Amino acid sequence: MEFGTLADRIDNHSYPATSIDLIEDYGDHEVELPNGTQTLKNLFEPLQGEEFDSPEDARQAVLNMVDDRAIGRKGYSDRSPPAPGEETEWEPESI
Repeated sequence: MEFGTLADRIDNHSYPATSIDLIEDYGDHEVELPNGTQTLKNLFEPLQGEEFDSPEDARQAVLNMVDDRAIGRKGYSDRSPPAPGEETEWEPESI
């Protein structure tokens, strides 16, 4: 996920700030996701005016609100056996 120029704008914004404040100032900025983009407005509208005390809080809210376009392969985990039908050379260790 890439914030692009939005990262600097969020970092330099005056806090505390609400999701509405950030939408008004940066709503058209897009967040680049592995499978598309989402605007800040699109991400923050469901938050209905939630207040952020810091840039870190605002960035975390972005991460919490992205949809499934932010994940590579749905259901994939490098910590589990392959999905049914997938071939792999991975063999679980015997205990």
